[in-house]
Amino acid sequence: MTDTAQADEKAKIHEGKEADHHPYFRPKDAATLILVDRSGAIPKVLVGKRHDKVVFMPGKFVFPGGRVDKDDYRVPVAAPVTAELEANLAKGSPKTPASRAKSLAIAAIREACEETGLCLGRRAEVKAKLEGAWKPFADAGLLPDPSSLFLIARAITPPGRVKRFDTRFFTADASAITHRVEGVIHADAELVELVWVELGSKPLADLHPMTRNVLNELDTRLATGPLRHDAPVPFFHFYGGKMQKDILS
Repeated sequence: MTDTAQADEKAKIHEGKEADHHPYFRPKDAATLILVDRSGAIPKVLVGKRHDKVVFMPGKFVFPGGRVDKDDYRVPVAAPVTAELEANLAKGSPKTPASRAKSLAIAAIREACEETGLCLGRRAEVKAKLEGAWKPFADAGLLPDPSSLFLIARAITPPGRVKRFDTRFFTADASAITHRVEGVIHADAELVELVWVELGSKPLADLHPMTRNVLNELDTRLATGPLRHDAPVPFFHFYGGKMQKDILS
């Protein structure tokens, strides 16, 4: 067994024994975006290095993501969520309504722009009034465009945590990036560095175990050719103290 495989196995064992002394907290909707560059022989994904002084995962490489905002559904878009993506997001029980599906996809785009400065958008026919986290889109004459997103996996934080998330992991090709906000990445920011790294490379071995599970799914799908909406979507969750992997249907 390789060192990486041993580390994965230890992480899985540890993850299967998460502390359960906290009261039950209902998971909050969250979204993560994994940007992929397939221009070379080996696909690369974009990761950001967290500041050494942040409380959660200091100094670790992560993908941009976070909680769904209550206003994400109201944000005007350049193109709607595709019917195929909406159908994938609706899978599972209970079913996810269309409004919630849009919020999840839009949250992934918003978090990516906020944390990396990279925006997935399209020129707007009519200038929209966007403020706060969406102001960079308005300044560039763009509206967020979720039509390039694919759902790779869904994962729920195990019980026993103070913070629990029901996270949808999306991916999009790097060609979907249409605008870059300068100055987002710096020594005092949440993310101090952005790096494109090849799948299977050393920086990815130190990711959170659940994120590595999702990356393995992405790697498998990329190996079969272009991303498709009809590929199986895994659902990682905990039952009886152990991680389970189901396929959403």
